Amino acid sequence: MALHTGRGKPDEHPRSMNPFYGEANPVVEMTEAPPRHRLPAGPMLPTTAYQLVHDELMLDGNSRLNLATFVTTWMESEAGTLMAECRDKNMIDKDEYPRTAELERRCVAMLAHLWNADPQSAVGCSTTGSSEACMLAGLAFKRRWARRNADRYPSKDARPNLVMGVNVQVCWDKFCNFWEVEARQVPMEGDRFHLDPQSAVELCDENTIGVIGILGSTFDGSYEPIADLCAALDDLQERTGLDIPVHVDGASGAMIAPFLDEHLVWDFRLPRVASINTSGHKYGLVYPGVGWALWRDAEALPEELVFRVNYLGGDMPTFALNFSRPGAQVVAQYYTFLRLGQKGFRAVQQTTRNVARALADRVEALGDFRLLSRGEELPVFAFTTTPDVTAYDVFDVSRGLRAYGWLVPAYTFPANRQDLSVLRIVCRNGFSTDLSDLFIEDLNRLLSDLRRQPCPLTHDKKVATSFHH
Repeated sequence: MALHTGRGKPDEHPRSMNPFYGEANPVVEMTEAPPRHRLPAGPMLPTTAYQLVHDELMLDGNSRLNLATFVTTWMESEAGTLMAECRDKNMIDKDEYPRTAELERRCVAMLAHLWNADPQSAVGCSTTGSSEACMLAGLAFKRRWARRNADRYPSKDARPNLVMGVNVQVCWDKFCNFWEVEARQVPMEGDRFHLDPQSAVELCDENTIGVIGILGSTFDGSYEPIADLCAALDDLQERTGLDIPVHVDGASGAMIAPFLDEHLVWDFRLPRVASINTSGHKYGLVYPGVGWALWRDAEALPEELVFRVNYLGGDMPTFALNFSRPGAQVVAQYYTFLRLGQKGFRAVQQTTRNVARALADRVEALGDFRLLSRGEELPVFAFTTTPDVTAYDVFDVSRGLRAYGWLVPAYTFPANRQDLSVLRIVCRNGFSTDLSDLFIEDLNRLLSDLRRQPCPLTHDKKVATSFHH
């Protein structure tokens, strides 16, 4: 979450508002808006409070036209009804809400089956999203490593490190910062925009707590080669004796690959994979607020990290960074699993990938852009301008599309490809062929104007960058 100060701009003069918002007499009631940065002196009608908040939120972007976010922006009304019925249930109160807890347990079992774990030995939990799930997986890595190296940790010569590609989601940087782990990142090289197994192995040593593999990079939608990574680490163990586990960050891909890439081996079928996470609120097709973390077995999740709390009458094992949160999203996840089943998920994800592939081809056909990916793994593709385009850049395109309501991020790649700036489109359930047709029409109209520019209008790429994982 962003950090904010309590300081706001002072209200220099009274602000007027729509007199119709008052209860009865528009002449004397609610002709002056309440203050924005301190509590109003008294209460107001619920309808008035609603309208004030509603009007301000109209200035937000349209979430259905947001092609930057991976987060689900559409669900069926029945799911919304279930969520409304469960928003007052505290997910942590397992004893008071045993059926909600049971639905969570079933979701973990379903994911264990989907990811080829043994449901009898796999352990898992729901989280507020993949960021929390990654933090928990990292903590399990560090504790297992510390336990194996108890004779020399903590000491100045035994600083734990975590190996990953430079393309990881920012939550991994946060984990390393918060829990004092050295982040060792494999840079991008040429047309390789994610981790290279051999380069990752070269960064490993006796202080490496684990290696992160990304099933679906946010930069371009590509899968990292998880099986090759595990094979390289197997070879490392044979040569050196170092036994380094892998965590698969499947925030998006772990809900795509099981349905569309069934022959791809990336999950618990690989003995070196200790844990996997996913975002239920991404391609798990649930509104924001739910993620999942699973470990191969109890050995992969040290018992000392699990808190057994005697809370409100029940013994409750928990592994989480927070405590209270609503049960609505977990219930919505179970609804979605029940509603779609394997065939339904396959149909939804295939449709999304088809839309991404077709739209990528149409963007390429415009002639102004070069594709870096084509939506063939995640339903996501990235593209940049061709070398002969000198009148505008990707940041001009991103700004121009906002005028049509489309939110498309433009950003510069990290080391060693800071020279490359791209646009990225995320296709989700609800972004239909009809909407993609409208997008291409608007992009065509925009390009007719941009091509007449004398030069790109971007002065500072760091300021222009609009990229959120």
